[in-house]
Amino acid sequence: MATDLGPSIGGAGIDGGSDDALRRRRRDSRKRRLLKHVALIVFGFAMLYPLLWMVSSSFKPSDVIFRDPSLIPSEFDFSNYTEGWTALARPFHHYLINSAIIVGFSVVGNLLSCAMAAYAFARLQFRGRRLFFAAMLGTIMLPIHVVIVPQYILFSELDWINTYYPLIVPKFLATDAFFIFLMVQFIRGLPRELDDAARIDGCGHLRIFWRIIMPLCLPALATTAIFTFISVWNDFYSQLIFVTDPDLYTVPVALRTFVDSQGESAWGPLFAMSLVALGPIFGFFLAGQRYLMRGIATTGIK
Repeated sequence: MATDLGPSIGGAGIDGGSDDALRRRRRDSRKRRLLKHVALIVFGFAMLYPLLWMVSSSFKPSDVIFRDPSLIPSEFDFSNYTEGWTALARPFHHYLINSAIIVGFSVVGNLLSCAMAAYAFARLQFRGRRLFFAAMLGTIMLPIHVVIVPQYILFSELDWINTYYPLIVPKFLATDAFFIFLMVQFIRGLPRELDDAARIDGCGHLRIFWRIIMPLCLPALATTAIFTFISVWNDFYSQLIFVTDPDLYTVPVALRTFVDSQGESAWGPLFAMSLVALGPIFGFFLAGQRYLMRGIATTGIK
């Protein structure tokens, strides 16, 4: 009997020890997950705090904003939105329309010009292709402050200052190298057999580009459209340089005028209109988020 019970007792001890070890591992795993989620929540709150503070400040009187740092206002004051909408020379929707005009043409220009340039680099064989592609990528390293003076002189000679042409026309000339590179990577991943099949059916490069490549490049096109929208809508420096007529002000330049309008800083209306200006960005991003994730994942950027 002793010889029979010995192994069973030993086996029970082994099983009990393995169960305890498994429970400890599960407990440690839960603790790690809990700590990870707590750290992510704290980090997310730290990232969102400026936005939350701006939302809270938009409902506070201007003289209370910097004296009351709490995120929950003691009383909600909606006058900042009504005052901010009419505080400048024109109603704020006038500047929203100006920005929408520039952004709309910029998105269309980038989609067309960058897609055509990317197709040329990815599919066409011509002398100096690699050299031109390297030179194009090299322009990414040039900050805007390096080229803004020659650009201003050029546009001044063309009598384009105080017009939207300096902000729109370059978008139709494939000047954004990042988006060209993005689409080149995507087009290189498309099978060349599609081009060969279309060429057998009598298609030239234009029809192959328009009928075959463009529909398949929808994720990359959506990524380009979203990034172009966000960058142009938030662009302050170029719009400040080329547009000085108050009637042509865009949203970023108009928001700057709240700081010194009437010799004082209207912080409450500024934060209220800044929140209004963020609405189109959030809406456009949420509408194209699915295509954005797919475009980034399929263009080699990961």
